[in-house]
Amino acid sequence: MADRVELLEAALDSRPDGIALLDEDGAVIFWNRAAEAITGYAGTEMLGRPIPDTLEPLLDDAALQEELPPGPQPSHGTLVHFRHMLGHSSDAIARRVLLCDALGGRIGAALVFHPAAGLEALPHGEMPEGEQLEESQADFEERMQASFEDAEHCGTPFGVLWINVDQAHNLHKTHGAAACHAMLDKVRHALAQGMRPGEELGRWGADEFLIVSHERTAEMLLAHARTLAGLARTAHFKWWGDLLSITVSIGAAHWRCGSIESLAQLLDRARKAMETSTSTGGNQVTAALPVQAQESAGAALNNEEREAPRDISGGD
Repeated sequence: MADRVELLEAALDSRPDGIALLDEDGAVIFWNRAAEAITGYAGTEMLGRPIPDTLEPLLDDAALQEELPPGPQPSHGTLVHFRHMLGHSSDAIARRVLLCDALGGRIGAALVFHPAAGLEALPHGEMPEGEQLEESQADFEERMQASFEDAEHCGTPFGVLWINVDQAHNLHKTHGAAACHAMLDKVRHALAQGMRPGEELGRWGADEFLIVSHERTAEMLLAHARTLAGLARTAHFKWWGDLLSITVSIGAAHWRCGSIESLAQLLDRARKAMETSTSTGGNQVTAALPVQAQESAGAALNNEEREAPRDISGGD
């Protein structure tokens, strides 16, 4: 059976935040995998040594918490600018906590940090001028962020489906906002019929919806998206005697357990996949490229431009 130290190291290594433990002299005694990914410095380079000059901003005293208040600790910290091992400048949110023994003597410090990109505003679909999403949108976004944090901390499955109603934009131009809203209500009802327990559906733009899903794999999320696309096609819509067919374009992005990808980055992948579905004629379901595949594609193009998500499903 693994001893307590091994169990503790395994738990810290599974965290999406960068975590470093320093002894009382400031030397690194633990450096998790997320810290390696965020800074570029491998644990083998860091152990037994002080934090290098390029990473010293992570130790900014402004982030130091001398005494921890009772109750749950805030996840925020101080915005700092450090230099990645490869030489480029990076931003992070860092928090440093002093560690004490049972008698109150200082024995070291814990450093927790994550990329500042994780605090970016979540990407949304566009709204026509003068229109706004319903008030419940803020509540939906808050619940989605809480669900994503649960996935980060507990390893629960998490994915998003970004859904565009193909006919809504033209219907808005030809028949007005009322007709468009009526069509979107029809689509919302059709999508709700195929949702899994625990999933959430919300408006995410003028012609768009977002579904927060907990399918276990990217393949299962993609299959679920295809089912929802089929349900949307059954939602025939009548307006002033005209029977209009409905199709949707969907981008599916799945979050991997242990990934350091932020919610904003995940949503951006889903949006790009949805745009690929739309640009190929609509009525498509596209799986977003995993982060690693995007990086490989970017390297193949000499970092000039990352490859767009590829349509792997075709029309249904």
